[in-house]
Amino acid sequence: MERTNPMRESQKELRWLGRGAVAPRRISFGADYNPDQWPKEFWAEDVRLMRQANVDIVSVGIFSWAQLQPTADAWNFGWLDEVMDLLYANEIAVDLATATASPPPWLTTAHPEILPVTERGETLYPGARQHWRPTSPVFRSYALRLVEKLAARYAAHPALTAWHVSNELGCHNAWDHSADATMAFRVWLHAKYGDIGTLNDAWGTAFWSQRYSAFEEILTPRLAAAHPNPSQQLDFKRFSSDALKQHLRAERDILRQVSPGIPVTTNFMVMDDIKAMNFADWAPEVDFISNDHYATSEPTARDELSFSANLTGNLAQGAPWYLMEHSTSAVNWQPVNLAKSRGELAADAMTHVAHGADAVCFFQWRQSRAGAEKYHSAMVPHAGENSDVFRDVVELGKTLSSLTGVAGTRRKPAQIAILFDWESWWASEQDSHHTDRFRYRDEALRWYRAILDAGHRADVRPASSGFEGYAIIVAPALHVLPETLAERLRGFVRDGGHLLLTYNSGIVDENDHAWLGGYPGPLRELLGIRVQEIVPLLEAHPIGLSDGAQASVWTEHVEVIDPSVEVVATYVDGELAGRPAITALATGTGSASYVSADLDEISRARMISRIAATARVTSALPADLRGKVELMLRTDGSADIAFLRNRSSHSIDASAAGQTRALVGHVREGGGLHLPAPGLAVVDMALLRHDF
Repeated sequence: MERTNPMRESQKELRWLGRGAVAPRRISFGADYNPDQWPKEFWAEDVRLMRQANVDIVSVGIFSWAQLQPTADAWNFGWLDEVMDLLYANEIAVDLATATASPPPWLTTAHPEILPVTERGETLYPGARQHWRPTSPVFRSYALRLVEKLAARYAAHPALTAWHVSNELGCHNAWDHSADATMAFRVWLHAKYGDIGTLNDAWGTAFWSQRYSAFEEILTPRLAAAHPNPSQQLDFKRFSSDALKQHLRAERDILRQVSPGIPVTTNFMVMDDIKAMNFADWAPEVDFISNDHYATSEPTARDELSFSANLTGNLAQGAPWYLMEHSTSAVNWQPVNLAKSRGELAADAMTHVAHGADAVCFFQWRQSRAGAEKYHSAMVPHAGENSDVFRDVVELGKTLSSLTGVAGTRRKPAQIAILFDWESWWASEQDSHHTDRFRYRDEALRWYRAILDAGHRADVRPASSGFEGYAIIVAPALHVLPETLAERLRGFVRDGGHLLLTYNSGIVDENDHAWLGGYPGPLRELLGIRVQEIVPLLEAHPIGLSDGAQASVWTEHVEVIDPSVEVVATYVDGELAGRPAITALATGTGSASYVSADLDEISRARMISRIAATARVTSALPADLRGKVELMLRTDGSADIAFLRNRSSHSIDASAAGQTRALVGHVREGGGLHLPAPGLAVVDMALLRHDF
């Protein structure tokens, strides 16, 4: 294996993603590839079709532990050697997985103590995947032994372009309540608080006689007679994210030691329903950001895809990132798994590219014949190469290979930022809250859609990130609001920025203790208002506002405490009739607005337009395209490339955008720009009109 790698020298497909980066020549294209799940005679056919589809990168070995190590003392690398050599010979780079995602049966038989335990004390047994405790020292030792073996064997292989740690860490085993987890939780708490008295204060254990006299008395928040301590629950979520992060670090450190210079990643799931990992905290741990995303059948699915890709691009701080998994068509885990319509495969992939992805990969290459995911779509479906799906795959491969001017460019920052906060997501959806109808992620997505509806661009950014360069910050439901974040927001407004804060913000501090004196806690003076009480709504009892808006989930009893506050809208129905619902307060050249209710779509967009006008933020889209088309930009620092995505359900004549030189993805009609539904065009930004 002492061969040179012409791909690394001439193409540099994924080496740009690591340290000492250089730009790739194209957007990479590929999939999870599982040759060990197929007879060997399929392999040559696989690479033939890969070359036909312009595939240049595959992830290999993700669920191969039992193949690589059939018993505790036996190793079988022969098949992987052949696969690596075959891919190299066909100029296909390998993102090699550490194969630690699912332990083999011999390991769980010999060491059942590695199996995770639920809050009910139920053991999660083998038979699926990810049946291991993140804090198990036994599992860790076996996993790291495998990682070291793989790294030593393949570090110099010319096909290797990146390491892929485990797979979707925490997807099924994030919340472990085993003895190992309990012991590790206590150690984590001791490191955080130092002494038991400080912990008692932070957890408010005077309530319900929960005061602890020693760390050894503390358990993970298991099934209890009533609502478990909310501060304990929040800390357990932080601990669980940290425990998985520590496993990521352990594998990464071995890979860096044994194979220095090969970049290391793991696939995030930034918008997954499990919401177990704080990916803003994880982002610095990898050499490049990767993400998995699967569109649902919801009407807002494509805007959610854009939101997720946007957040991923901002976790990467604007640098190119890797779309590790998405689907060519239907998935297998929704109640009804709809096939994608023609055009959706390409439009979904290109939306990720628009937000900075420089690698577009699917799960998986060949659709499984057996197993739990046999009905999940793939690049090569059960119908084979003579199918619409594979023809669309080939067409997408041609498109991506043509985008030589896009690869290596960065996301261009917007003037508007939406803050996303994992701790507010965790805490706001715990039990014993004001309403079970509130969903943090949905609220953030609705404001993102409102910005698109108003014709603007936005960056979805972690709340911990910087605010520099933004004219407007939209902060939906900052339920957990530490004083440090509050001061940063006050500074943003003092410096001339415009803040829009929404309901369910400033409710608790970092310990999940309620802010006293009224909400939104430390931002009351900045906003000039005080929320006396939260007034959730029953499903069949919407409330109207004086500007025509409707609230259906949440309202608040708002009191104006600064006479300079402008009351933008009041409630007109129910006990809150006549009270402020939407307010704004100017502070120097900045402003702080507050929305105390879950507004309807039209009213949210109207609110965004109002604040944009105050901040003098203008849309780059002509008026008749605003709301219908999403504009996304990538830049090389001197020239911009524009992506125009049709958000509507019908074709759009986008000729008002100007005479454009289309690079990909649209239909020309009489020299104009036509966007089918679904559809996305890539055009030279320099040729877009700017005089509208």
